[in-house]
Amino acid sequence: MTKLIPTRYCLCLVLAIFTTSCAAIEPAPNIIEVPTPLAASAEDSQDNWSERAREVLVNALSLTGVRYQYGGRTPESGFDCSGFVHYVFKQATSLTLPHSTLAISQIGVSIPQADLKPGDLVFFNTLKSAFSHVGIYVGNNRFIHSPSAGGKVRIESMREGYWAKRFNGAQRIESTP
Repeated sequence: MTKLIPTRYCLCLVLAIFTTSCAAIEPAPNIIEVPTPLAASAEDSQDNWSERAREVLVNALSLTGVRYQYGGRTPESGFDCSGFVHYVFKQATSLTLPHSTLAISQIGVSIPQADLKPGDLVFFNTLKSAFSHVGIYVGNNRFIHSPSAGGKVRIESMREGYWAKRFNGAQRIESTP
């Protein structure tokens, strides 16, 4: 049986991160830094993205520890990378993304790595082909993903040598459900 992190714990973690912001304090290296919500004067689409990003992060974090399974699409069966992203977005936003990393990489808006926001999708070249792996950016140069056979859904640093060398690009899924 798969042990999931309670959604209530993840929601508290994400809300604490969103509401705690102090520019004078340098964040600890293992803490996920998520920007504070946008001001009330921001455009509705940006505000909607911020709210949807919270939902995506809560859902993704609640699945930490679920085992990798090639072709997997559920917490019970396990996830491959695209199955994980597909499941998280369906549960959190009601969007149905393709179950193919390459297909997912072709929707949304391409963004530079410097402009990443929590909830954006990050892509890597892990099989000597572009866009062969996908994860969800969580902030502070970290992403959550279902890595590979024998692995479990986890958070990793995009600065770590393996991932830094293989970064392929990023997409922001902005369409409304």
